[in-house]
Amino acid sequence: MNIAIIGAQWGDEGKGKIVDLLTEHFSIVARYQGGHNAGHTVIINGKQFILHLIPSGILHAGVTCLIGNGVVVDPYSLFTELDALKAEGIRSENRLFVSDRAHVILPYHRDLERFAEDNRGDRKIGTTLRGIGPSYEHKLGRLGVRIGDLSDSRKDGFLAETIKRNVAARNQIIHDTPLDWTVVYSDLLSTWTRLSPMVKDVSEYLDFALKEGKRILFEGAQGTMLDVDHGTYPYVSSSNGTVGGICTGLGVSPRAVEGVLGVVKAYTTRVGEGPFPTELSGKAGDELRELGQEYGASTARPRRCGWYDAVVARYASRINGLETFALTKLDILDGLKEIKLCTSYRYKGKTLNSFPANPAMLSACTPNYETFPGWSRPTAGLREFEDLPDEAKTYIKRIEQVTSVPISIISTGSDREETIILKDSIARGWLE
Repeated sequence: MNIAIIGAQWGDEGKGKIVDLLTEHFSIVARYQGGHNAGHTVIINGKQFILHLIPSGILHAGVTCLIGNGVVVDPYSLFTELDALKAEGIRSENRLFVSDRAHVILPYHRDLERFAEDNRGDRKIGTTLRGIGPSYEHKLGRLGVRIGDLSDSRKDGFLAETIKRNVAARNQIIHDTPLDWTVVYSDLLSTWTRLSPMVKDVSEYLDFALKEGKRILFEGAQGTMLDVDHGTYPYVSSSNGTVGGICTGLGVSPRAVEGVLGVVKAYTTRVGEGPFPTELSGKAGDELRELGQEYGASTARPRRCGWYDAVVARYASRINGLETFALTKLDILDGLKEIKLCTSYRYKGKTLNSFPANPAMLSACTPNYETFPGWSRPTAGLREFEDLPDEAKTYIKRIEQVTSVPISIISTGSDREETIILKDSIARGWLE
């Protein structure tokens, strides 16, 4: 079966570890959206790898990794990542390919993003300032540059004219530090020599792979609640991290996705601005942040932390057709005296069981909690469900009940081996 790995919260759920864990059962790992603002952290035998653009499957020799047309690519960030992997003895030649239709992030995209954020005032989004959003804006505005365009070195060609026009538009907005379009153009042309061996029609490549019966793992970035259509708009990313993004971001049929696994933390986090109903403030939030080391893999920004939100999980399940969950960071809750689980919201005296679209309404919601006793015996490093403390088992079972989604995988630590794959679970059936 071909399986999709979907973040079911506000990103940072631990998708990188889950993709890495499952990759050995697949021939191809394909990334379908986002940019280098996302960071997937994988720890193998105590060694930490942080990947931004490159799919987590690159850490497995013999696995082909694809970056689809739905991803926006900063060539220099890609090269930096490749060089870091090479320094660790991980080769990517002939097994990492980039879609010729993927859009390119350019210096003026970063400038425009910073300018926009600085002028939003109270409506600041809290972006990573890496040019992701403006690159997608140019894509939709039909002003973008695609990877395949970089082969055009004609001075009066499409690439030169597009960059010249976009830099002129940027300079009309940002007057004090004008860009020279010729410098942007020449720098970009210089990347083609290294990029060109990696460039493919990824949609066609996947079509051949599917016909040959190769197994594909679809990897997204961010999470459902940051999806531009289905997340907490406008405090969202600029792409579709939900399951529908696979078809548009890789050029495959919906029939190619045969199973969908959602990834959730045993609590909830988000980065940046926007409503967050179960957020813990003050000492409680700080404690959970430090226990979980909740700092962005890409930016080191502190993440906002709160209790598990079943309203969010149910919403993500509906949007993505989730068949099962991987529950991560259970071990972070070790030692807490009590743990809370949000089952619904309260708004103007009424109970809400579904997730509201309006951000002002969401900000005014208060969570309805169930409280569970914590556990004193550690879960860290456990590999069998039977070995978990009874209190942890009760908490896990209640998550399944209030979301109506079974849990197949439980992460009890950051290393690849610190994982429980439940017997007779959906995920185990996929892998056998």
